[in-house]
Amino acid sequence: MTEDQPAIIVNVSLADSDRDFDEEVTFLEHDFRLVRVGTDGDVTAAEELVREWDGLASAIAVTGIREARAAGLYDGELAAVERVMSAATTSPVVDGHALRDVLQEWAIRTLQTDLPGFFNNARTVVLGGVNHARTTRILREYTDNLEFADPLLRLDLPARLDSNAALGLAADVGMWPIRQLPAAVKSQIKAPGQGISHALARRAARDCDVVVATYDELIGFGLEDLAGKTLVTSAISDERLAELASRGVDMVLDATPQPFDVTVSAAVLEAMMRSIATNASGNLTNDDLLDMIVSAGMEPRVLYPSGPKRKSRFAFVIHPLSQKFFEAVEPLGTISKVSPPIVMDAVEKVMAYAPPFTYSHITGIKSPTGAEAEGWLITVGGTPKELMAHKPEFTYARLLHAAETAKKLGAQIMGLGAFTKVVGDAGVTVAKQAPLPITTGNSYSASGALWAAHEALLQLGIAEMDDEGRMKGKAMVVGATGAIGSVCARLLALASDELWLVSPESAKLLALKHDIERENPRAEIFVAATPNEHLPNMDVIVTATSGAGKRVLDIMAVKPGCVITDVARPLDLSAEDVAKRPDVLVVESGEIELPGEVKMKDIGLPKGVAYACLAETVVLALEGRYETFTVGRNIEWEKVKEIYRLGLKHGMKLAAISGVNGVYTPEDIAKTRELALAALADA
Repeated sequence: MTEDQPAIIVNVSLADSDRDFDEEVTFLEHDFRLVRVGTDGDVTAAEELVREWDGLASAIAVTGIREARAAGLYDGELAAVERVMSAATTSPVVDGHALRDVLQEWAIRTLQTDLPGFFNNARTVVLGGVNHARTTRILREYTDNLEFADPLLRLDLPARLDSNAALGLAADVGMWPIRQLPAAVKSQIKAPGQGISHALARRAARDCDVVVATYDELIGFGLEDLAGKTLVTSAISDERLAELASRGVDMVLDATPQPFDVTVSAAVLEAMMRSIATNASGNLTNDDLLDMIVSAGMEPRVLYPSGPKRKSRFAFVIHPLSQKFFEAVEPLGTISKVSPPIVMDAVEKVMAYAPPFTYSHITGIKSPTGAEAEGWLITVGGTPKELMAHKPEFTYARLLHAAETAKKLGAQIMGLGAFTKVVGDAGVTVAKQAPLPITTGNSYSASGALWAAHEALLQLGIAEMDDEGRMKGKAMVVGATGAIGSVCARLLALASDELWLVSPESAKLLALKHDIERENPRAEIFVAATPNEHLPNMDVIVTATSGAGKRVLDIMAVKPGCVITDVARPLDLSAEDVAKRPDVLVVESGEIELPGEVKMKDIGLPKGVAYACLAETVVLALEGRYETFTVGRNIEWEKVKEIYRLGLKHGMKLAAISGVNGVYTPEDIAKTRELALAALADA
């Protein structure tokens, strides 16, 4: 080879010969001729090729033995590759191991950095063998949900042996007799373990999020259901990418950079680097690798066969609100039909101790941005009566158990619903101890309740509104100095002409008034220690106290047609109080319509509609914000605004207005309007 001729890099592959090529390329300002020759699993032919090119090639890359085994072209031992590599005496021979390890780890860490939390708790199936050991080791930092087709990786033996020199030596000595056996005999010894591992991996693959495999391993394994999955692989050609697209793969993470028109393996890139290396030993050092990777601008490839998308996973904890809810779960439904109240009281107590279980798998959530989410409703068995009857630690233990269940399902964030977010310190302890981020959903609950109140005003059509939908009337917040109350006050200050802040905490009340006025709201702000004197003049009232059942206002003094929004938990107004004033609309919450074709078991709401606290969990998942967002009793104004903005971004809509007796129908609101107008006319 003369100086003006390109250096020859030969890739002797034991895989199929259909992808052979002979191309000239430039890499790091050096000209190369790349030659790939496949032998279709013929080890003898591979040895002969290495000898043929020995001395002519600047470096030889030997690849494909695992791919050949996966494709059924070769059923011998992996050690055969060592015979092929040792056939050369002059040209350096590489298998890509040094570079492949760096690229595999780099690819995983890069994606996890670019899309924070992407691999968190991901249900992952690893096909093939120890060629994915580095990938597997890094993935273990982010998820425990790993299944393997290789029994050695299933037991994590490579990592265990590497971490203990004495154990590794003992295993090496113990395996010596087996290594002397013919390949056919060794295959029979391994077959039972491999068969069991393959069966377990195949079952796990149906519901997995991530598959780690070369393309040949994927095809050889016969894995058909790839829709919605991420494939972590290497050296994917345009043709193979198109095939993966046709099978519904969401994302392909290709650890091997592809700087040329032809698709090359990590071994070919390493061989090129080896031929360029100028150190005295002639070997490729780690410094050489790093320098060349940076100089060549190499990066892992993140490919979206069907366009950019991201699918996140969440869990949400629910619980029965009364004995009536046991009817939805068998065999309790049957028991409740034939049992007297005393038996159901006993069942209610027993169910509080039951372990959490998955009530529903939620699918079909799709944001207008293209982001998707799936989730699970996890039930703990205690009714509010039972949860409040025990110490907080009782509920904490069940929520942490639910969090472990959510982690195994692959959830990246978990929300707390109903009374599970009220008990004790309102999620703070659970968030500190849970294996995944926690949110109570209270930020979106506050936003949703006022959203619903505004919609109720519009539907009633009694209070006067301006052209921008703001109320030309008076509003009041009872419990204004509390966490949720202060947030509601800030929102109402932007949506009404006159706002009354009510709280017995005088100093805090004055400070809140000053703070809101400093933000230049449109409303005129007034303060009071008690509400009743001013109730007859209010068009909107928000109750947000921590009265826990104490009477916070006289509903009989309220103006007909007033909209009362009760955001306190427990509620400030009882069903008995609400029943006294059918001419007043009492709103408990605003329910949110989730985007997409949502499939979920009945939770007492219309199809595709969720409670606002559940919707907060969904919004965070769609946004890729796997973080503890809302916990504790101090709801942050900035987070209320942020979750409302993110909800609109991801297509959340106000779907229903709920009161103490469930969702209001248009007929319910029309009846309230009729009674209110009649009462006002008589006044």
